[in-house]
Amino acid sequence: MVNDEGGDPPCWAHVVDSSFSDESEHAPSHTSSHTPTPRIKRIYESASDTDGRRILVDRLWPRGVSKAEALLDEWFRDVAPSNDLRHWFGHDPAKWDEFCSRYRSELADNKALNSLVEECMKGTTTLLFAAHDVEHNNAVVLRDVLSELIGLET
Repeated sequence: MVNDEGGDPPCWAHVVDSSFSDESEHAPSHTSSHTPTPRIKRIYESASDTDGRRILVDRLWPRGVSKAEALLDEWFRDVAPSNDLRHWFGHDPAKWDEFCSRYRSELADNKALNSLVEECMKGTTTLLFAAHDVEHNNAVVLRDVLSELIGLET
């Protein structure tokens, strides 16, 4: 897959790191072609009946959102980028490709990722994030990694 400008593939199109092979402790115990691709959505958008399980994937609680308003099923803060990576990235699109690479490396060693894969295997899942930029944030990378792990196309 190439980007719209005909250059290199976008960071999320790269093959999942070899540490996600079937032998990995992070690999899901089963896959399903009927599992829908995880969706992503800003937490500030209204909840919808089509969201399925609503899972916050940010390390920090989003400003101005009460826990009651969030209508969360889970908060997987441990799959979010490390504080160091978050601060380094600073939502700078010029750092996007390197952010994707570094975040995927963190996810390769992340023990909480398998639990999130299992949650996604249960059915429709929406990954919630607070960033203003809907194209350059951790939920985009995480959605694509999850889709690759459960054998779905993004």
